[in-house]
Amino acid sequence: MHRENKNDGAVSLCAMLLAALLAGDSTAQSVSGGSPSTTRGSRLASTFGIGIPKDYADWKLVAVAHEEGSLNDLRAILGNNVAIAAYRHDRSSFPDGTIIARLAWNQVASEENNKAFGRAQSFIAGAPTDAYLQLMVKDSRKYPSTGGWGFAQFDGNGHPADEAHLKTCFPCHQAVRARDFVFTRYAVR
Repeated sequence: MHRENKNDGAVSLCAMLLAALLAGDSTAQSVSGGSPSTTRGSRLASTFGIGIPKDYADWKLVAVAHEEGSLNDLRAILGNNVAIAAYRHDRSSFPDGTIIARLAWNQVASEENNKAFGRAQSFIAGAPTDAYLQLMVKDSRKYPSTGGWGFAQFDGNGHPADEAHLKTCFPCHQAVRARDFVFTRYAVR
């Protein structure tokens, strides 16, 4: 018999996101290539010149999140090795070379899981959101006017967000200036 635990929902969400990450996203990976500042064709977030890192889906998990309201999505935040080292050492700022990726999927109810639980309580990742992949790239020399961070956003097919949208990233991140403009805290302990 299933014993109810107040953490069951969080554990289910974490397990689901981890499974999605381990499965990878072949569509997004097929358009990626090279370093974060270069990629095939014209698939660059041109305001900051950032492309999709080829190996981002293999990075380590920083945290998972659920956004309600108009977003209603499930998120996984990943970091490259430089980011993970900084998170693990509780640094107040991130060194150059840090890259943080946020992946987002539409949240959908899992009828199959809900049948097993006997009530509506389970949600899973659906289709990628329009803002599927967001990146923060730390390069103090290249991005001095935005706190040392470059920003990029791509849909599930690897198409970058427009210039106007990218210009809204840094003003939003001003709210967490004391944490080097990074919202996500390290959740993996």
